[in-house]
Amino acid sequence: MHGSVAAGGASALLAWFPLGLLGLATLGYLGAAGRQQRRGNGWSGWRCALFALGSLLLAVAVAPPVTAWAHHDLRGHMAQHLLIGMLAPLAWALAAPVTLTLRSLPTAAARRLVGALRSLPLRIVSHPIAALLLNVGGMALLYFTPLYAASRHSGLLHGWVHLHFLAAGYLFCWAVLAGPDASPHRLGLRLRLGVLFVSMAAHALLGKLMYGYLWPRGAGHPAEEIQAAAQLMYYGGDLAELLLAVALLWLASAARRESLLTFPPLR
Repeated sequence: MHGSVAAGGASALLAWFPLGLLGLATLGYLGAAGRQQRRGNGWSGWRCALFALGSLLLAVAVAPPVTAWAHHDLRGHMAQHLLIGMLAPLAWALAAPVTLTLRSLPTAAARRLVGALRSLPLRIVSHPIAALLLNVGGMALLYFTPLYAASRHSGLLHGWVHLHFLAAGYLFCWAVLAGPDASPHRLGLRLRLGVLFVSMAAHALLGKLMYGYLWPRGAGHPAEEIQAAAQLMYYGGDLAELLLAVALLWLASAARRESLLTFPPLR
């Protein structure tokens, strides 16, 4: 009995562990932003609010009640996916945590981070096309193969799936926006918009295939539940990527206005 109680306590602590990490990350970001403001370097309060919003969305997604819902209901899993892989990464990318980190680190450490950002592996995965493949390809692999069913029976695999959603979603938002944060690429607006439109089409296609062919199979979910989850992917994905498109166009417009103010046209 004592062993089962101890196991239950350890399981409960593990369930709340991601929330503790999120709290530490948010406090670290806000602390670094406060130091920048005290030094007179300035840091936007909107960026702080966006980082806190991203952390809140992630906290909702990994809270034990939502995790329990997602474990037995595909609709809950899809809601988790939208929060972890799309909405929270967008808020975090707009908060520019890489730039804040570079400003906060000592010079030597900041140079090492810049070197890592310019390294070939990161340049590859942070290209919009590569980030698109990681993002959409990961979903196709999860839902169209036995991987989803396997993740329901393995806590470790389930955790890796969530980490992939978060990392791939952040990489995609970072690669497409390429504006508010330090990035190894400076690509044209047309390319980034084109990749975003392809992503929207791919998400819509995945949702339709799930709805029509009842994927993922072999996971024990009824057809009605799978179709409801597919609709959530279809419409929720559209909303998230529409927000990303609005953010991209707004940043592009702001950058153009700033360049016109900095470099007035010759008469």
